[in-house]
Amino acid sequence: MKAFALGAAITLAFSVTATAQAPTWTVPSESERCPSKWGAADERGSGNHQKPAAVMNAVKLIKTGEVIELAHVLGPNMALSPTRRFDVHTKRTLMNQFSNMRGSNEEIVITELGQVGTQFDGFAHQTHLNSWYNCQKVDENAERTGFKKFGIHNVGMLFTRGVLVDVAGFKGVEMLGDNYEITVDDLEGALKKQNLALQPGDAVIIHTGWGRLYGKDNPRYMKSNPGIGVPAALWLATKDPMLLGADNSPVEVSPNPDKQLSLPVHQVALVVNGIHLLENLKLDELVQKGISEFAFVMQPLKIQGGTGSTVSPVAVR
Repeated sequence: MKAFALGAAITLAFSVTATAQAPTWTVPSESERCPSKWGAADERGSGNHQKPAAVMNAVKLIKTGEVIELAHVLGPNMALSPTRRFDVHTKRTLMNQFSNMRGSNEEIVITELGQVGTQFDGFAHQTHLNSWYNCQKVDENAERTGFKKFGIHNVGMLFTRGVLVDVAGFKGVEMLGDNYEITVDDLEGALKKQNLALQPGDAVIIHTGWGRLYGKDNPRYMKSNPGIGVPAALWLATKDPMLLGADNSPVEVSPNPDKQLSLPVHQVALVVNGIHLLENLKLDELVQKGISEFAFVMQPLKIQGGTGSTVSPVAVR
Protein backbone atom coordinates (compact mmCIF):
# COMPACT_ATOMS: atom_id res chain seq x y z
CA MET A 1 0.00 0.00 0.00
CA LYS A 2 2.87 2.37 0.89
CA ALA A 3 4.58 1.54 -2.39
CA PHE A 4 1.35 2.19 -4.27
CA ALA A 5 0.85 5.53 -2.51
CA LEU A 6 4.44 6.55 -3.23
CA GLY A 7 4.06 5.60 -6.88
CA ALA A 8 0.81 7.53 -7.16
CA ALA A 9 2.40 10.57 -5.57
CA ILE A 10 5.33 10.46 -8.00
CA THR A 11 2.94 10.08 -10.93
CA LEU A 12 0.85 13.01 -9.73
CA ALA A 13 3.93 15.17 -9.20
CA PHE A 14 5.18 14.32 -12.70
CA SER A 15 1.75 15.10 -14.14
CA VAL A 16 1.61 18.49 -12.40
CA THR A 17 5.14 19.31 -13.56
CA ALA A 18 4.36 18.25 -17.12
CA THR A 19 1.20 20.35 -17.10
CA ALA A 20 3.09 23.35 -15.76
CA GLN A 21 5.66 22.96 -18.52
CA ALA A 22 3.17 22.54 -21.35
CA PRO A 23 3.96 24.82 -24.28
CA THR A 24 2.03 28.06 -24.41
CA TRP A 25 0.89 27.38 -27.98
CA THR A 26 0.49 24.33 -30.17
CA VAL A 27 -0.18 24.06 -33.90
CA PRO A 28 -3.90 23.37 -34.47
CA SER A 29 -4.70 19.92 -35.78
CA GLU A 30 -5.20 19.48 -39.51
CA SER A 31 -8.94 19.05 -38.98
CA GLU A 32 -9.00 22.46 -37.24
CA ARG A 33 -6.94 24.41 -39.78
CA CYS A 34 -7.82 22.76 -43.07
CA PRO A 35 -9.21 23.33 -45.54
CA SER A 36 -8.21 26.96 -45.83
CA LYS A 37 -10.94 29.59 -45.95
CA TRP A 38 -9.85 30.09 -49.55
CA GLY A 39 -10.64 26.47 -50.44
CA ALA A 40 -9.03 23.03 -50.17
CA ALA A 41 -6.96 23.46 -53.35
CA ASP A 42 -5.81 27.02 -52.63
CA GLU A 43 -2.11 27.85 -52.89
CA ARG A 44 -2.28 31.66 -52.73
CA GLY A 45 -3.47 32.21 -49.16
CA SER A 46 -3.40 35.92 -48.33
CA GLY A 47 -2.30 36.59 -51.91
CA ASN A 48 -5.96 36.14 -52.85
CA HIS A 49 -6.41 39.72 -51.67
CA GLN A 50 -4.39 40.92 -54.64
CA LYS A 51 -7.20 42.07 -56.87
CA PRO A 52 -7.92 45.31 -58.76
CA ALA A 53 -9.78 46.64 -55.72
CA ALA A 54 -6.60 46.38 -53.61
CA VAL A 55 -4.65 48.35 -56.19
CA MET A 56 -7.28 51.05 -56.51
CA ASN A 57 -7.53 51.36 -52.73
CA ALA A 58 -3.75 51.80 -52.52
CA VAL A 59 -3.63 54.30 -55.38
CA LYS A 60 -5.91 56.63 -53.42
CA LEU A 61 -3.10 57.03 -50.89
CA ILE A 62 -0.65 58.43 -53.46
CA LYS A 63 -0.67 62.21 -53.08
CA THR A 64 2.88 63.36 -53.93
CA GLY A 65 4.41 60.50 -55.93
CA GLU A 66 7.30 60.20 -53.47
CA VAL A 67 8.90 56.73 -53.51
CA ILE A 68 10.60 55.39 -50.38
CA GLU A 69 12.69 52.23 -50.62
CA LEU A 70 12.21 49.69 -47.85
CA ALA A 71 15.03 47.24 -48.67
CA HIS A 72 18.59 46.95 -47.44
CA VAL A 73 21.39 46.69 -49.98
CA LEU A 74 22.54 43.18 -50.90
CA GLY A 75 26.23 43.25 -50.11
CA PRO A 76 29.06 42.49 -47.67
CA ASN A 77 27.43 44.33 -44.74
CA MET A 78 24.31 42.16 -44.71
CA ALA A 79 23.11 40.43 -41.58
CA LEU A 80 22.80 36.72 -42.41
CA SER A 81 21.47 33.67 -40.61
CA PRO A 82 24.06 30.94 -40.02
CA THR A 83 24.80 28.80 -43.14
CA ARG A 84 23.32 31.44 -45.46
CA ARG A 85 25.66 33.35 -47.72
CA PHE A 86 25.86 36.11 -50.28
CA ASP A 87 29.08 36.33 -52.28
CA VAL A 88 29.66 38.49 -55.35
CA HIS A 89 32.58 37.82 -57.68
CA THR A 90 33.20 40.27 -60.50
CA LYS A 91 33.68 38.72 -63.91
CA ARG A 92 35.72 40.74 -66.38
CA THR A 93 35.00 39.78 -69.96
CA LEU A 94 37.25 40.38 -72.94
CA MET A 95 37.67 43.71 -74.69
CA ASN A 96 35.88 43.37 -78.00
CA GLN A 97 38.33 44.17 -80.80
CA PHE A 98 36.13 46.43 -82.88
CA SER A 99 36.57 50.09 -83.73
CA ASN A 100 34.54 51.18 -80.71
CA MET A 101 36.54 48.89 -78.34
CA ARG A 102 33.53 47.80 -76.32
CA GLY A 103 34.28 46.12 -72.99
CA SER A 104 31.80 44.56 -70.56
CA ASN A 105 31.63 43.33 -66.99
CA GLU A 106 29.47 40.76 -65.22
CA GLU A 107 29.30 39.09 -61.85
CA ILE A 108 28.76 35.69 -60.34
CA VAL A 109 26.52 35.73 -57.27
CA ILE A 110 26.68 32.73 -54.93
CA THR A 111 23.80 32.93 -52.49
CA GLU A 112 20.66 31.45 -51.01
CA LEU A 113 18.66 33.87 -53.13
CA GLY A 114 15.30 33.19 -51.53
CA GLN A 115 16.33 33.82 -47.95
CA VAL A 116 18.83 36.69 -47.77
CA GLY A 117 18.56 40.43 -47.29
CA THR A 118 15.12 42.00 -47.19
CA GLN A 119 13.24 38.77 -47.83
CA PHE A 120 9.74 37.54 -48.48
CA ASP A 121 8.60 34.15 -47.16
CA GLY A 122 6.40 31.87 -49.22
CA PHE A 123 4.35 28.99 -47.88
CA ALA A 124 6.87 26.32 -48.87
CA HIS A 125 9.30 27.86 -46.37
CA GLN A 126 7.73 26.50 -43.16
CA THR A 127 5.90 23.37 -42.08
CA HIS A 128 4.37 21.57 -39.17
CA LEU A 129 5.97 18.16 -39.42
CA ASN A 130 5.31 17.12 -43.04
CA SER A 131 2.41 19.53 -43.52
CA TRP A 132 2.35 22.93 -45.22
CA TYR A 133 -0.37 25.55 -45.41
CA ASN A 134 -3.70 23.99 -46.39
CA CYS A 135 -2.33 20.62 -45.21
CA GLN A 136 -0.43 19.95 -48.43
CA LYS A 137 2.32 17.36 -47.92
CA VAL A 138 5.95 18.31 -48.40
CA ASP A 139 7.21 14.84 -49.35
CA GLU A 140 4.60 14.62 -52.11
CA ASN A 141 5.70 17.90 -53.67
CA ALA A 142 9.45 18.11 -53.20
CA GLU A 143 11.72 17.80 -56.21
CA ARG A 144 15.43 18.43 -56.53
CA THR A 145 14.83 21.52 -58.66
CA GLY A 146 12.08 23.06 -56.49
CA PHE A 147 8.72 22.45 -54.88
CA LYS A 148 5.73 21.60 -57.07
CA LYS A 149 3.36 23.54 -54.81
CA PHE A 150 3.69 26.98 -53.25
CA GLY A 151 6.60 28.04 -55.47
CA ILE A 152 7.40 31.71 -54.94
CA HIS A 153 7.17 32.28 -58.69
CA ASN A 154 3.39 32.06 -58.38
CA VAL A 155 3.01 35.02 -55.99
CA GLY A 156 3.37 37.82 -58.53
CA MET A 157 3.10 41.57 -57.96
CA LEU A 158 1.71 42.77 -54.64
CA PHE A 159 0.21 46.26 -54.73
CA THR A 160 -1.92 47.15 -51.73
CA ARG A 161 -2.41 49.51 -48.82
CA GLY A 162 0.59 49.58 -46.52
CA VAL A 163 0.31 50.42 -42.82
CA LEU A 164 3.30 51.16 -40.61
CA VAL A 165 2.54 50.26 -37.00
CA ASP A 166 5.15 52.21 -35.05
CA VAL A 167 5.36 50.22 -31.83
CA ALA A 168 8.73 51.70 -30.87
CA GLY A 169 7.27 55.18 -31.25
CA PHE A 170 4.22 54.22 -29.21
CA LYS A 171 6.49 53.00 -26.42
CA GLY A 172 8.50 56.23 -26.58
CA VAL A 173 11.81 54.63 -27.60
CA GLU A 174 13.97 54.53 -30.72
CA MET A 175 14.42 50.77 -30.36
CA LEU A 176 12.59 48.13 -28.35
CA GLY A 177 14.55 45.90 -25.97
CA ASP A 178 16.46 42.83 -27.14
CA ASN A 179 13.73 40.32 -26.26
CA TYR A 180 10.68 42.55 -26.04
CA GLU A 181 7.47 40.73 -27.00
CA ILE A 182 5.02 43.02 -28.76
CA THR A 183 1.54 42.51 -27.36
CA VAL A 184 -1.98 43.07 -28.67
CA ASP A 185 -2.20 46.12 -26.40
CA ASP A 186 0.93 47.52 -28.03
CA LEU A 187 -0.51 47.10 -31.51
CA GLU A 188 -3.88 48.55 -30.58
CA GLY A 189 -2.23 51.42 -28.74
CA ALA A 190 0.07 52.27 -31.64
CA LEU A 191 -2.78 52.16 -34.15
CA LYS A 192 -4.93 54.38 -31.94
CA LYS A 193 -2.09 56.86 -31.53
CA GLN A 194 -1.61 56.93 -35.31
CA ASN A 195 -5.38 57.18 -35.89
CA LEU A 196 -5.38 54.10 -38.09
CA ALA A 197 -7.46 50.94 -38.45
CA LEU A 198 -6.34 47.78 -40.21
CA GLN A 199 -8.24 46.59 -43.27
CA PRO A 200 -8.36 43.13 -44.93
CA GLY A 201 -5.57 42.79 -47.46
CA ASP A 202 -3.21 45.31 -45.84
CA ALA A 203 0.54 44.99 -45.83
CA VAL A 204 1.04 45.40 -42.08
CA ILE A 205 4.57 46.63 -41.31
CA ILE A 206 5.77 46.74 -37.69
CA HIS A 207 8.49 49.16 -36.59
CA THR A 208 10.55 47.89 -33.66
CA GLY A 209 13.61 50.06 -34.25
CA TRP A 210 15.76 46.94 -34.44
CA GLY A 211 16.73 47.78 -38.01
CA ARG A 212 19.07 50.44 -36.62
CA LEU A 213 21.52 47.61 -35.96
CA TYR A 214 21.42 46.10 -39.46
CA GLY A 215 24.82 46.35 -41.13
CA LYS A 216 26.25 48.07 -38.03
CA ASP A 217 26.08 45.42 -35.29
CA ASN A 218 25.07 42.26 -37.12
CA PRO A 219 25.99 39.85 -34.30
CA ARG A 220 23.57 41.58 -31.95
CA TYR A 221 20.97 41.99 -34.71
CA MET A 222 20.97 38.24 -35.34
CA LYS A 223 21.38 37.00 -31.76
CA SER A 224 17.93 38.09 -30.58
CA ASN A 225 15.30 40.69 -31.35
CA PRO A 226 12.01 42.25 -30.28
CA GLY A 227 8.93 41.32 -32.27
CA ILE A 228 5.36 40.09 -32.11
CA GLY A 229 4.51 37.08 -29.96
CA VAL A 230 1.91 34.40 -30.60
CA PRO A 231 -1.06 36.32 -29.10
CA ALA A 232 -0.25 39.36 -31.23
CA ALA A 233 0.17 37.19 -34.33
CA LEU A 234 -3.17 35.48 -33.73
CA TRP A 235 -4.81 38.90 -33.30
CA LEU A 236 -3.23 40.20 -36.50
CA ALA A 237 -4.37 37.08 -38.36
CA THR A 238 -7.99 37.98 -37.52
CA LYS A 239 -7.44 41.27 -39.37
CA ASP A 240 -6.85 39.26 -42.56
CA PRO A 241 -3.68 40.98 -43.86
CA MET A 242 -1.91 40.26 -47.13
CA LEU A 243 1.41 40.12 -45.30
CA LEU A 244 3.11 40.87 -41.99
CA GLY A 245 6.52 42.55 -42.03
CA ALA A 246 9.03 44.07 -39.62
CA ASP A 247 12.48 45.61 -39.35
CA ASN A 248 13.99 42.46 -37.82
CA SER A 249 15.01 39.07 -39.18
CA PRO A 250 11.99 36.89 -38.24
CA VAL A 251 9.14 39.43 -37.70
CA GLU A 252 8.48 37.71 -34.37
CA VAL A 253 10.23 37.99 -31.00
CA SER A 254 13.30 35.78 -30.93
CA PRO A 255 14.08 33.69 -29.06
CA ASN A 256 10.51 33.11 -28.00
CA PRO A 257 9.92 33.67 -24.26
CA ASP A 258 8.55 30.12 -24.15
CA LYS A 259 11.75 28.10 -24.45
CA GLN A 260 9.78 25.14 -25.83
CA LEU A 261 8.78 27.06 -28.95
CA SER A 262 10.87 27.72 -32.05
CA LEU A 263 9.64 30.68 -34.16
CA PRO A 264 5.96 29.81 -33.64
CA VAL A 265 4.73 32.96 -35.41
CA HIS A 266 6.18 31.56 -38.63
CA GLN A 267 3.76 28.67 -38.23
CA VAL A 268 0.88 30.91 -37.13
CA ALA A 269 1.29 32.99 -40.28
CA LEU A 270 2.60 30.71 -43.01
CA VAL A 271 1.29 27.27 -42.02
CA VAL A 272 -1.97 27.91 -40.17
CA ASN A 273 -3.30 31.10 -41.77
CA GLY A 274 -1.55 31.37 -45.13
CA ILE A 275 -0.20 34.89 -44.46
CA HIS A 276 3.13 35.90 -46.00
CA LEU A 277 6.01 37.30 -43.93
CA LEU A 278 8.40 40.08 -44.94
CA GLU A 279 11.67 40.34 -43.01
CA ASN A 280 14.66 42.69 -42.60
CA LEU A 281 12.82 45.81 -43.73
CA LYS A 282 14.47 49.24 -43.78
CA LEU A 283 11.96 51.54 -42.09
CA ASP A 284 14.03 54.50 -40.89
CA GLU A 285 12.90 56.90 -43.63
CA LEU A 286 9.20 56.09 -43.15
CA VAL A 287 9.54 56.73 -39.43
CA GLN A 288 11.55 59.93 -39.83
CA LYS A 289 8.94 61.35 -42.18
CA GLY A 290 6.01 60.21 -40.02
CA ILE A 291 4.46 58.15 -42.81
CA SER A 292 1.97 55.60 -41.50
CA GLU A 293 -0.18 54.86 -44.56
CA PHE A 294 1.03 54.39 -48.12
CA ALA A 295 0.78 52.38 -51.31
CA PHE A 296 2.89 49.25 -50.87
CA VAL A 297 4.46 47.77 -54.01
CA MET A 298 6.59 44.61 -54.23
CA GLN A 299 7.44 41.93 -56.80
CA PRO A 300 9.11 38.69 -55.65
CA LEU A 301 11.63 37.11 -58.00
CA LYS A 302 10.30 34.40 -60.27
CA ILE A 303 12.25 31.55 -58.64
CA GLN A 304 10.37 28.47 -59.82
CA GLY A 305 9.54 26.24 -56.87
CA GLY A 306 11.36 28.56 -54.47
CA THR A 307 10.54 29.04 -50.79
CA GLY A 308 11.02 32.78 -50.77
CA SER A 309 12.67 35.73 -52.48
CA THR A 310 14.97 38.59 -51.74
CA VAL A 311 12.85 41.65 -52.54
CA SER A 312 12.99 45.44 -52.85
CA PRO A 313 9.60 46.73 -51.72
CA VAL A 314 8.72 50.40 -51.92
CA ALA A 315 6.27 52.73 -50.24
CA VAL A 316 4.64 55.35 -52.47
CA ARG A 317 2.77 58.29 -51.01
